[in-house]
Amino acid sequence: MKQRLLWLILPLTALLLDIVSKAWVLKILKPGEQLTVIKGFFYIKLGFNPGAIFGMLQNASPWLRGIIFLAAGLAAFAYFGWEFFKSNTPTSQRCALGLILGGALGNGLDRLMRGHVVDFLDFWFGSWEYWVFNLADSFIVIGAILYGIVVLFDSKAKGKAI
Repeated sequence: MKQRLLWLILPLTALLLDIVSKAWVLKILKPGEQLTVIKGFFYIKLGFNPGAIFGMLQNASPWLRGIIFLAAGLAAFAYFGWEFFKSNTPTSQRCALGLILGGALGNGLDRLMRGHVVDFLDFWFGSWEYWVFNLADSFIVIGAILYGIVVLFDSKAKGKAI
């Protein structure tokens, strides 16, 4: 159990990085302002997302969003938390789950404290602007991709159908 508790360092580090990065951006920028990091490609641009991924649900009532986010958050923490702490969870899977949990905690904390998520990473590819996002989103996506790869290869190694 002690070793599994040490694994909490991963999601807590992801959470801390997310909190610090958002605090930094909120301190140096006003909404809509941006800093150029790599002209034409990468900017730090402060924005707020009251909705979910890619701005979904941002036009829904705050009450409805609150219920959906609460239910989804509790379900995600129950599942991913359970998988994270199981004694037989493989290391690679635990890494993926730690990133997902840390990112979910970061965005969940934002929603609880601010009523929206602070976004600031803004990438452009030619004339196309990718959605503005944050470190928590990055941790969730990287964790989900890693989790999918681990589960896929584990299932193939065991000869199971997915």
